[in-house]
This record gives sequence, structure tokens and C-alpha cells, in this order.
Amino acid sequence: MKINFVALLLVAALTAGIAAAQPAPFNTAGVTMGHLHLASKDVEANKKIFMGMGGKLLSTGQVMFPGVYVNLSARSGKAGEGGSQGSVVNHVGFIVDDVQKRVAEWKAAGVKVLPGGKGRLDQAFVETPDGLRMEILQDKAQGMAIRNEHVHLSVPESEIPKAQAWYAKTFGGKIGSRNNAPVVDIPGVQIRFAKADTKQAPTLGRVLDHIGFDVKDLGVFVKKIQAEGIKLDEPPRGNPGGNRVTYVTDAWGTRIEIVQRAPITAQARK
Repeated sequence: MKINFVALLLVAALTAGIAAAQPAPFNTAGVTMGHLHLASKDVEANKKIFMGMGGKLLSTGQVMFPGVYVNLSARSGKAGEGGSQGSVVNHVGFIVDDVQKRVAEWKAAGVKVLPGGKGRLDQAFVETPDGLRMEILQDKAQGMAIRNEHVHLSVPESEIPKAQAWYAKTFGGKIGSRNNAPVVDIPGVQIRFAKADTKQAPTLGRVLDHIGFDVKDLGVFVKKIQAEGIKLDEPPRGNPGGNRVTYVTDAWGTRIEIVQRAPITAQARK
């Protein structure tokens, strides 16, 4: 009985680990939020920040939050120069169950936390040494400590309707609004749009080099977007992790990786 009990515990632990590493379910277009890719000056320092915020370490350069992977790679050449502010992706956002409680925990873990705007207690900010800005918001009704919530794009005001329509069409997102501002909801993430008064830099080569969406079938998805007139940055290819990937760049400078992810059970064994 003891052996069986231990075996059950091992199976339960493996199952829980795999479940924690799964992104949100695909939408009808076969798309879900995948990852944020940081070209980092200091992978270990950033890893400590994300783990201090409650992320789960999956591999040397990958931390998982519900709804998103955070991929950390050491920058090479000029990669990783420039924070998220000043680029098309101004910042990303997470939701916690209790901002003040989590802020206290994160500070105890060595994470530097900035206060919310205008004295707000239901908002905070975390900024990595490389300059990735993260907005922290609160939802006391959620049943988990933290989850991925949004990617906030800054584009010219006249371009916002076009950007909103493009993300909805390309990734099967749902058009909506939040606080009277336009958004597109995709499983695992909300794409938000804000007015940029000056031209923003493309993400390629910044600390947040690109964002990524997972797709159910890369071949099918590529045919769909090519039929819509979208050009690939490079041909689809496999990578050492068993994923199949390609890249596109939106009209406003956001580099986007499209990933057909290898079976999660195979990744969990690594």
C-alpha cells in the first residue's frame, strides 16, 4: 500500500506540473496566448524576479504563469537595448488576487515594486533591470495568486481602429472595450491599445523582443494569414524543443512568434 500511495503522489505531482504549464484553451481560430520573449542582460536576475512574483520555473530560461510563458535569453550584440516603454509594446500586465498582499510577499522575496498611480492600492508596477514594465492589477474574485492579463500596445490614435481590427481578424480575437478603451480578447491575454503621441520603436531588438501566440496547427494558420495578405518574416521551421515556429510583424512594429508547441508531456520530461 505504501508503494502504491507513493506512486499516486508522483503521478499527482506530474499531472499538476503539466497542468500548470498549459496555456489557455485555443479559441475557434486555433489560437491562444503563448509567451513573452525577453532578450535579457541578466537572465538569472530576471528569473529571480519572475519566480519571486509566483512564476514556476520550467527550464533554465523559461518561467510559467497561468496564461503565459516568459522566455529569457541572454542578449547578443545590440539585442535587448531599450525598455518596453518607448516601444510599440509599452508594457504587459498581470492580475493578482490581492495587490497589497502580493506586493508584501514580492518585496520579501527581493522584488522591487513601484506604487500604483495616484495612490491606488489596487495597482502596482514591477520593472525589470532591463526595462520591461509590468502593470499589476487586482481581481479579488480570482482563484489564483497571479495570472497573465494583458499586452498594452501604443500606436498612433488614427491607427488604433486598424490595429484592433487586425488583431481580431488575424488571431480570432473578440473586439471589446475596457474603461472605454478598445481591446481584443484572445484566450490567455487581452490586447489593449493606447494613443501614442510620437512614433514608437519596433519591438525587435528591445528587451521585450517579441510576443508569441500558440496555434493548434501551424500549417493551417499560416495558410489562413497568407490568404489575408500577411507576409511571414521567415519560413516555418522546427526548433530543438520540438516546436514548429514562424514570425510575423504587425504594421506597427510588434514582432510576433507563431508557435505550434510540441506535446506538453514531452516537454515536461526535459
